[in-house]
Amino acid sequence: MEGFTAAAVSRESQDSTPRKSIQKLSESFCAPQYAASLKCLDDSDYDKSKCQDQFEAYKACRKQEKYVLKLIARASDSSERGNLSYS
Repeated sequence: MEGFTAAAVSRESQDSTPRKSIQKLSESFCAPQYAASLKCLDDSDYDKSKCQDQFEAYKACRKQEKYVLKLIARASDSSERGNLSYS
């Protein structure tokens, strides 16, 4: 795993605090676009230039997904405070 040290992985496994920002790929709306990107890479012998359409589709999906999740979080926060506003 590039970018991960044994110490960092060990710290993560000891930290039982749930993180709001971490989402499992299987729970993502963009899992099909992600899978298509990986399949394209496999099919094209990892020539990234042949997979730009799939990369862009995944990137656009993630952008929209983050926006929707942010709206849901705001609505949830507002409703918990009892003053739901739609502005």
